[in-house]
Amino acid sequence: MIKLHEKATRGRTKTGWLNSFHTFSFGSFNDPTRMGFGNLRVLNEDTIAPGSGFAPHDHRDMDILTIVLSGALEHKDDQGNQSRIGVGEIQLMSAGTGVRHSEFNASPAHSARFLQIWLIPDVFGGQPTYAQASIPLGQRTVLAATQGGLVPLRSGSSVTHLRFEDGDVLAIPSDPGTLKFLHLVDGMARAEGETLSAGDALQIPAAEGIEMSWTSKGAALLFEMPLTRKEPQA
Repeated sequence: MIKLHEKATRGRTKTGWLNSFHTFSFGSFNDPTRMGFGNLRVLNEDTIAPGSGFAPHDHRDMDILTIVLSGALEHKDDQGNQSRIGVGEIQLMSAGTGVRHSEFNASPAHSARFLQIWLIPDVFGGQPTYAQASIPLGQRTVLAATQGGLVPLRSGSSVTHLRFEDGDVLAIPSDPGTLKFLHLVDGMARAEGETLSAGDALQIPAAEGIEMSWTSKGAALLFEMPLTRKEPQA
């Protein structure tokens, strides 16, 4: 059955400098019924206070996508990458055998808000890689995929950015070989008899489809993943 992830049921981490909402289990938020879906393991909405951020820390064996919604981030890592990520940009860090990085709000005066997404790769290990791109203004843009996306994933998944106008209808047909997950980034819509707004999401099993009617201008992320996730090979 299609599952609605209401934003009000997300986990939350709040400190003096970080306000983070977790669609799936993360950190101290541990819900055994929300351990990810297909290759999608983490979907966090983070807001960082001015001049603050994540001190250097380690990742490995994960594709990590960052999409900035407001403000800007400063990224540095031990692979020699140093960059600024602004609104409408996507960053991919494929951690591979391991990468150490920091991520700070680039502004001393304004908050930075962004989505951080973790996707499990099909193969563990490998040289860490970094990529960054601007999201074009089209209605439908494949942000990340094995091939054909703005940045390359290490799994058979894809992440597509969708933009809508008031009155648009999104039809996602059934596909017996594909899991789908739709996260609302902005705006309001109706689906499955429910009104959805930014932060809500729909978990769509294989062989299920939906039709969504938009009641405002908006945007969403569509994740499409293989029905059976490959167990990562070392």
